[in-house]
Amino acid sequence: RSTKALHALLHGLALVIALVGIVAVFESHRSKGIPDMYSLHSWCGMAAFLLYLLQWLPGCGVFLFPGASFSLRSRYKTQHVFFGIALFALSIATCLLGITEMLLFNIRDSYSHFVPEGVLANTLGVLLVAFGLVVGYVLTRDDWKRPPLAEELALSM
Repeated sequence: RSTKALHALLHGLALVIALVGIVAVFESHRSKGIPDMYSLHSWCGMAAFLLYLLQWLPGCGVFLFPGASFSLRSRYKTQHVFFGIALFALSIATCLLGITEMLLFNIRDSYSHFVPEGVLANTLGVLLVAFGLVVGYVLTRDDWKRPPLAEELALSM
């Protein structure tokens, strides 16, 4: 139970941090006269945030609060895991789109000359992809999964 509470708390904290970031972006755009929600990066980012919120709310309702039945939890778990992995991949893709957008806006003319900003951005992008692959590998390995609890085994028989 404490692991589930920690999982929900950390993801709730991530939601708050993401919301602060989104508000900061809208404020920055407003102060500079930049239009909002025009790029693929912004669309994917807003979709990732909203889908993340829609993942977190039922996750808390089904897994954290004691009223949900075991059968409901076991049926919802596969969707929760799939959409969690899908949202992680969407988040990495959104970050890569943001890096590319920044490069196009800030160093478009000098990007092909291997300027330090471009090399740093490309390195960050490669590291993000590597991080996503490592997390995907860990999530698909049975050795890394939590063994079922005794009450889960008893209820599944």
